[in-house]
Amino acid sequence: MSTLTIPKLIPSPTEDAEQLRKAFAGWGTNEQLIISILAHRNSAQRKLIRQTYSETYKEDLLKALEKELSSDFERVVLLWTLDPSERDALLANEAASKWKTSNHALVEIACARSSKELFLVRQAYHARFKRSLEEDVAANTTGDFRKLLVPLVSSYRYEGEEVNMTVAKSEAKILHNKISEKHYSHEELIRILTTRSKAQLNATFNQYNDTFGNPISKDLKANPKDDYLSMLRASIRCMTYPEKYFEKVLRLAINKMGTDEGSLTRVITTSADVNMKAIKEAYQRRNSIPLDGAIAKATSGDYEQFLLALIGHGST
Repeated sequence: MSTLTIPKLIPSPTEDAEQLRKAFAGWGTNEQLIISILAHRNSAQRKLIRQTYSETYKEDLLKALEKELSSDFERVVLLWTLDPSERDALLANEAASKWKTSNHALVEIACARSSKELFLVRQAYHARFKRSLEEDVAANTTGDFRKLLVPLVSSYRYEGEEVNMTVAKSEAKILHNKISEKHYSHEELIRILTTRSKAQLNATFNQYNDTFGNPISKDLKANPKDDYLSMLRASIRCMTYPEKYFEKVLRLAINKMGTDEGSLTRVITTSADVNMKAIKEAYQRRNSIPLDGAIAKATSGDYEQFLLALIGHGST
């Protein structure tokens, strides 16, 4: 569930666009006014504000925000203002170009989104970059990473709840055999992970645990420092327990010696409209402190205020 706090009486897109224009006027930018509007509107409302702003002032709202803001605050506001599929397309493009150090966004977009959402991301990618997401991932990755990531970002999974238990038992055995043989990039293992529905995969992973006595993620920790195995584990967790996956990303982003603002911004802007409530609950259970308290300690200023607004700290 979303953590956004939206006013009971929502101003019209015209009024919001006018107020944003006022925030940009004069010598100094009114950051508080920007936060009070954009951090308290859902994706449909933000889209209408952006359209209205463009029609009224003949300027893209994103361009106006770029001129007025800077640093981490600029990044979080710009990502948040984008349509969700546009945002994911941008994040995927950035991740594809530097996948050796940042493949998390690709895994998240491929594994945490629904089939329809991932299809819209691919369309937005076409429109923005004049190339396909698949071709950029294929061109920028190599070896086992390419073998897994290309079909992941290309997938269109069945979204229903129907499960075939015979298939689950059979494919749990296939997965166990390939993992036991250390054939972690075998075509059968990749076929299962990149084509089966999330409900079917859950059934298969439960069968794996029941039959072989270990969760599949534990057996994939044979070499904890192996980046490819780490990505396999992340993909599985992201598909089956997304709130636990995102809790861990946030925990690592906040608890490091220096805050990883990139991961923090990415997870909150992509989750606040969707499943941030579950992620917050997972964070509290795992760390015994609320997420908003952890963010307040790790960030500051307008950036901190915007993040806290998105996760539902305080109200309008």
